[in-house]
Amino acid sequence: MMQAQLHCLCLLILYLTTGYSQQGKFSGPLEPKTFSIFEGQEASQVIFQFKASPPAVTFKLTGETDGIFQIQPDGLLYHNRALDRETRAVHKLQVSALDAQGTIVEGPVPITIEVKDINDNRPTFLQKKYEGSVRQNSRPGKPFMYVNATDLDDPATPNGQLIYEIVIQLPKINNIMYFQINNKTGAISLTLEGSRALDPSKNVNYNLVVSVKDMGGQNENSFSDTTSVDIMVKENIWKAPELVEIVENSTEPHPIKITQVQWNEPGAQYFLVDKEKLPRFPFSVDQEGGIYVTQPLDREEKDSYVFYAVAKDEVGQVLSFPLEIRVKVKDINDNPPTCPSAVTVFEVQENENIGSNIGTFIAHDDDEENTANSVLVYRIVDQIPTFPKEGLFLVQTYSGVFQLAEQSLKKRDTPQYNLTVEVADKDFKTLCHVQIHVIDINDQIPIFEKSDYGNLTLAEDTVVGSTILTIQATDADEPFTGSSKILYRIIQGDSDRRLGVDTDPQTNAGYVIIKKPLDFETTAIHDIVFQAENPEPLVSGVNYNANSSAKFRLIVTDVNEVPKFSEHVYQAKVSEDVAIGTKVGNVTARDPENLDISYSLRDNGRGWLKIDPVMGEISTVARLDREAESVYRVQVVATEIGGSSLSSVASFHLTLLDVNDNPPRLAKDNSGLFLCHPLQTTGSVVFEATDDDQQSFRGPQFEFSLGSEILQKNWQVSKINGTHAKLSTRHTNFEERVYNVPIHINDGGRPPLIGIVSLPVTFCKCVEGSCFRPAGHQPGMPTVGMAVGILLTTLLVIGIILAVVFIRIKKNEGKDNVGSAQASEAQPLKN
Repeated sequence: MMQAQLHCLCLLILYLTTGYSQQGKFSGPLEPKTFSIFEGQEASQVIFQFKASPPAVTFKLTGETDGIFQIQPDGLLYHNRALDRETRAVHKLQVSALDAQGTIVEGPVPITIEVKDINDNRPTFLQKKYEGSVRQNSRPGKPFMYVNATDLDDPATPNGQLIYEIVIQLPKINNIMYFQINNKTGAISLTLEGSRALDPSKNVNYNLVVSVKDMGGQNENSFSDTTSVDIMVKENIWKAPELVEIVENSTEPHPIKITQVQWNEPGAQYFLVDKEKLPRFPFSVDQEGGIYVTQPLDREEKDSYVFYAVAKDEVGQVLSFPLEIRVKVKDINDNPPTCPSAVTVFEVQENENIGSNIGTFIAHDDDEENTANSVLVYRIVDQIPTFPKEGLFLVQTYSGVFQLAEQSLKKRDTPQYNLTVEVADKDFKTLCHVQIHVIDINDQIPIFEKSDYGNLTLAEDTVVGSTILTIQATDADEPFTGSSKILYRIIQGDSDRRLGVDTDPQTNAGYVIIKKPLDFETTAIHDIVFQAENPEPLVSGVNYNANSSAKFRLIVTDVNEVPKFSEHVYQAKVSEDVAIGTKVGNVTARDPENLDISYSLRDNGRGWLKIDPVMGEISTVARLDREAESVYRVQVVATEIGGSSLSSVASFHLTLLDVNDNPPRLAKDNSGLFLCHPLQTTGSVVFEATDDDQQSFRGPQFEFSLGSEILQKNWQVSKINGTHAKLSTRHTNFEERVYNVPIHINDGGRPPLIGIVSLPVTFCKCVEGSCFRPAGHQPGMPTVGMAVGILLTTLLVIGIILAVVFIRIKKNEGKDNVGSAQASEAQPLKN
């Protein structure tokens, strides 16, 4: 009894010192309660003080007490040893109130004790050592194995949240991690570097040390564990197969399996990708990775194919890079030789030597080049005609080169031979046709019909393009060939190339034509020598002689010609502010007859220039103004003195360079600027300036300021850009009238010029955003009385005029009546 009282006293002291005695917080009536208590706390911790209501005098505790929870007769609930969440996370208790006889008078009521977790358990790997394998070139990020650890603490709290980490990789080449781990799931996969670098031929085994921490790895007091992971690298079997060769036009049943691809793991889905986008793709793949050709192939249609095999997982994700599949179509001899054309034509000159190369005959075979299927053999099987003998020609067996075999040919004997050539490969033969034309050799020179064409007199102003003479030579070689065509050259007497000779292709006549103007002053007499030649070279031993030459004399007579300027357009530049009398240019003209020249100006509209009539010097006689005309254009007239007084005209263009001689001004009328009166707040108006001087590529860069400092009390001006500014009020106390504000505008030129302008700003009452000015009597406007008087006067004048017209009409009618009674020959009045 003494011991129980002592224990009760101890609980009471603990109860008082821990604060559980606060009324209404740690004590109360008997009713359902839920308490949360951290596991691991010291024993004899007070939970709650239940209050008894008469006739209850004591309390009773039942349920999942586990010998830990007790209640004192006075209702003090406590636990006598530390709780363990891992043993029981929730305790279901019942508390009843008893009377003096031990009879339940209240309850039992449910009491729930929730045991809150503390981090009192360390994580533990399920295995001390793990083993796994991975294929080289596996997809980075795809797990190939897992490690797992457990923690008895509450997984809903940080105490049971585990974080995985690779702390050691052996070997670690170039300090690069080849492996990575999902820190939440423990899934191990390759990094991008590992996917590229792992090679079992270099290193087949790797070891990892993996750690796991609780508390999310964020607390320095967290618990941890480690495990060892051994990984074997296996060879990648996802490899492109070797080149596949397929014989064309196969008669075997299709499809035919031609190669195989395989992913490193089972379950992959295989697809073929045709990047050439062929209209007919003759390949397929099954889900075992077998690749098939689905129909016969024709090498002559397409001799090779390149496509790609792709492996995907069950959700359609590509597992690795595509594999290139290369297919070569093997040739069979299924094409006969073909002739290059229906008839192949060669030419041979009639003086060719035996063995001369006539030409090369090249047939074609669609079978594969540089194989036995496409090797061609040539043979001449027929010659028409056989005159003067058979076998005049031979063909090289493999090259197709034709040669002259027996003797030189004569065109007059046989101008053409027809040959039949057999072209054969190992299985096929084709007959082709060759024509050999015997062509004439150039062994005849052109001969002029006469050697001297006499004299010809022409004025120097004869029109360019005129035909002045026809010459004729003949050639005995075959007509209409390079051997008989004649070209005429002037080899003497025309060093300036004023003449030319055009040949008639049908008759070989030569037409002598003026190509450039004749000039008496340069050359008055031309002794012309013509040479007649063929475009085809003469044969050896034959040369042109005097028979291929002819001459004639051209006499040029003088014609009075106009002076000639050295230039058609003369140009000069000068500053617009040059002094009067400044020389700005010079022109020169020459008379072909060496007469003196007099110069004058024409179209000198502004009268700015004059010209020295003898020297041709042009100078100013008035002030120039670029703003009036930036390029001043006049015509210069050169007139010969004496003779026929002929003249010629050239242009003189004077470009005026700008100087800063125009001050800035307002760009437009600003009388419409207004502000609504009275001002509610400060207002502003925008205005624009301009300058008649030439501007730089940046445009004007004006500076704006008020005309006097006293205006700054009421106004301020601010620049918007190089041409626009804003005039603003500094207050709202303005009268309803027009203010003329002086503005200074500086153009910043060299020298700078300042324009002083007056900007009118009207303060007026506004109606719907527009300035309202009441209509009053304006100077020059008539009053109402004056207007009525003017109207009445106008009506009176109109009435008088109408009366006069009416009287005149009546008088005319009377005259008409008298006239009708007179003689019949009187004519009626016509209006």
